[in-house]
Amino acid sequence: MRAIWKGSITFGLVNVPVRLYSATEEHDLSLHQVHDADGGRIRYERRCEVCGRKVAYEHIDKAFDDGEQTVVLTEDDLSALPAEHSREIDVVEFVPTEQVDPILFDRSYYLEPDSRSGKAYVLLRRVLEETDRTAIVRLSLRQRTRLGAMRVQGDVLMIQTLRWADEIREASFESLEGGSPRISAREMELARSVVEDLEGDFDPAAYEDDYQVQLRTLVEAKLDEGEALDTAATFGESEDDEGGEVIDLMEALQRSVDRRRGASGASGKGSGAKKTAAKKTAAKKTAAKKPSAKKTAAKKTAAKKASAKKASATKASARSTSTRSTSTKKPEQAS
Repeated sequence: MRAIWKGSITFGLVNVPVRLYSATEEHDLSLHQVHDADGGRIRYERRCEVCGRKVAYEHIDKAFDDGEQTVVLTEDDLSALPAEHSREIDVVEFVPTEQVDPILFDRSYYLEPDSRSGKAYVLLRRVLEETDRTAIVRLSLRQRTRLGAMRVQGDVLMIQTLRWADEIREASFESLEGGSPRISAREMELARSVVEDLEGDFDPAAYEDDYQVQLRTLVEAKLDEGEALDTAATFGESEDDEGGEVIDLMEALQRSVDRRRGASGASGKGSGAKKTAAKKTAAKKTAAKKPSAKKTAAKKTAAKKASAKKASATKASARSTSTRSTSTKKPEQAS
């Protein structure tokens, strides 16, 4: 794991140097958007609404808009805030653990002691265990002052950042107003019986994300059947995070599709319009760096072959998917 924060815990006159690590991680299969006609990658551009130009990250500032005026906040403005420079986890109070409502919990982080603070770290851990208390702390994390609950997890101290009180919505429903309905003794007895039948000790490892499992199975089935595109030929190679190269390739692929569809019925007037469009395209290509004609032609040929391969594998994939569905659980409908 890589530490995301380094500082110290302070309570009273005790100072405990520590490093902060994220305690959780996502395992969802990463999906992106593509054009259904040719499989080209869909990307989003950061474009200024005033000048119309693409803007690099280093030229982007944050701003607040109240509907009438906009206040721009630069990196220097934000870094000047006192909380931004704080490297302390300040213990505000020790409270009974049951008083911290789980609805307040946000993200979880592990605390690792510095090589010089092992004894103080263990002392703080043991006192929290023996008193059954949770330490309410303040810390600055990711450019925000946060409230946290520091408690013991096994042999490690951990912090769970807390939402502020005004971030918790009040639950008020008309369907629950007007008094509680009458519950009979027999109904309560049956309800208790159902609870007893389902009693058990919670083991998170006993559960898994069925949707992600089935999604991975579907992707693997398509790969086995050859129903996949050549990433290099379809998406191209982007030299930076701007995505300009890929966007240009997508435009070229779309123009190729449009050209094939309209070639048979093109009129003289239409041909003239295409020549004009071609001149404009040539001018744009001169102003911006593009792949060589040979490389572009090779990518188009590979994309055509991949498209033909995809079409030929569709029937085989359908048969395979039908067969697999008999042994695979039906995916849950996404909410």
